[in-house]
Amino acid sequence: MSSAQQSIRLGDLSVGFVHSIIAAIAQHGHDANTLLERFDLSPERLAQPQARLSIARYMRLGHAAIQLTHNPALGLLIGQHSLLNQLGLAGVTAAQAPSVRAAARCISRLEPLYAQNYRGASQFIEDNQGAWFSFYSIAPYNAYNCFVVESVLQGPISHLEQVCQEKIEIELLQIEFPEPSYADAFSKILSCPIEFSAEHNRIRLSQKTLARLNPQYCPSTWHALLHICEEQLAIKTRSYSLVEQVSQLIAPSLKNGEPSIEHIAQKLHIPTWTLRRKLAAQGTQFRQLVNQTRFDLASSYIRDTDLTFSEITWLLGFSSPEAFQRAFKRWAKKTPGEYRKLMLQRERT
Repeated sequence: MSSAQQSIRLGDLSVGFVHSIIAAIAQHGHDANTLLERFDLSPERLAQPQARLSIARYMRLGHAAIQLTHNPALGLLIGQHSLLNQLGLAGVTAAQAPSVRAAARCISRLEPLYAQNYRGASQFIEDNQGAWFSFYSIAPYNAYNCFVVESVLQGPISHLEQVCQEKIEIELLQIEFPEPSYADAFSKILSCPIEFSAEHNRIRLSQKTLARLNPQYCPSTWHALLHICEEQLAIKTRSYSLVEQVSQLIAPSLKNGEPSIEHIAQKLHIPTWTLRRKLAAQGTQFRQLVNQTRFDLASSYIRDTDLTFSEITWLLGFSSPEAFQRAFKRWAKKTPGEYRKLMLQRERT
């Protein structure tokens, strides 16, 4: 396999998310321009329609912002400064929703229009007592990604408050990673119960909160924008080939071990033999897609993150670091260590 064949990346998101980092830096009295230049984020790039930023670069940008401000809890401030219009068309549409409930459904359903991550997607799960707004796991946690969870959980709180134009009650905030040294910052910013080392990253909303109305709701504008978003979502979904759909389903399943073709066929709601036949018609096999997806993700992890090879082994579902090392050398003709060293050298030049 060659790097030119790669199709899977860790994910990307709208450059609009950069503006909340800029605002958080400014709150600390710093100018973000030097940092933006370092990450090739010029005003022209930030103004480009549909411009995206890779997840890996966003994490490095956020980490650099934390170093600049000396605030390990900067992720919470980034979330506080997150505005609905930074989510693009999806956010502008959610801002016109009739209620907090409708806005939350909109933000979750239209997420592919402003962000995409191979790990999964945010979910808005309702029940008789209220709802959970959840964010998928990005373990293993480190200095580069804890702020992402903090900002992504605080972000929807800010967004929903912008819809009803008042503070909303959060019944419970759950975070997967252990309680950090700056845990007191959570209680200063969030007046709600917080549970660290939880099984999920999510916020709990009551029925009372979900029922809060949007004082600026305009039915005709809401339905017009929602129609445009649904069209854009349909176009985006239709543009995925079967190979891309299968690869995107394989990726989040890897950390639980190698997925079976039966499991993926069930996800696609088609018989296993039909999936096998359609892949063959496109000149590939399920086994090839599993290996290609693993190689694509391994290359991105080695190149774009500081994860150890043991952590990458776990994320990609290999039985041991040795099995991962052998497979990667077979694919890339280099060991993971040699590949990372080469990528660092290229980055410096």
